[in-house]
Amino acid sequence: MAVAAIVMGLVSCKETDDTIEEYPNWQSKNDAYFAAKYQQVKSAIANGDTSWKIFKSYTRDGGSEGVATDYILVRVLREGTGSGYPLYTDSVRVHYRGQLLASATQVDTSDPDLGKVFDKSWSTDTFDEDIFVPAKFGVSGVVDGFSTALQHMHIGDRWKVYIPYQLGYYAAERTDVPAYSTLVFDLTLAAYYRVGVKVPTWKSNQYFLWEEKD
Repeated sequence: MAVAAIVMGLVSCKETDDTIEEYPNWQSKNDAYFAAKYQQVKSAIANGDTSWKIFKSYTRDGGSEGVATDYILVRVLREGTGSGYPLYTDSVRVHYRGQLLASATQVDTSDPDLGKVFDKSWSTDTFDEDIFVPAKFGVSGVVDGFSTALQHMHIGDRWKVYIPYQLGYYAAERTDVPAYSTLVFDLTLAAYYRVGVKVPTWKSNQYFLWEEKD
């Protein structure tokens, strides 16, 4: 469940005691990370790397082109075979895991840029979409960056989505998510439903070990 936590060599401590400050210079770190990641992804795409995509937020139709924080960054982990995309008014079924950038004490050993998992739809360390029931919610009911990603996904797509804090929670704090946090999601679209269509109860494919409870 928890991401591997390690204590790094140089960390910031509070002046009054020896408690490690978990998120020192957090806004500036997140600003610098996303700006660099945006340029890295632009360069990769320009050099023909089709595994990366950049999408402008549906809320940022106007404004200057090239403003990094108007965009989400997507690494395609798997291409789906479904047709069409969810609309803003639709409901979806998705598997997801959200992470923060690496903090002073928490680093994901599989990706040193990332750290704490703050939310996910499956209950074990290993993701298996044949076992776990995808979460359901409205496309309009999530942060701008997450909603933007969903509106570009086919059923079966699995993406790693990088969302700048300006398209996430911005300066607001949430449970386990400090202000000014870049959000990084492992996101799989399982199904979507047009407005007015009842979202059916979902069972897992593998021996019905897991079944959604109303």
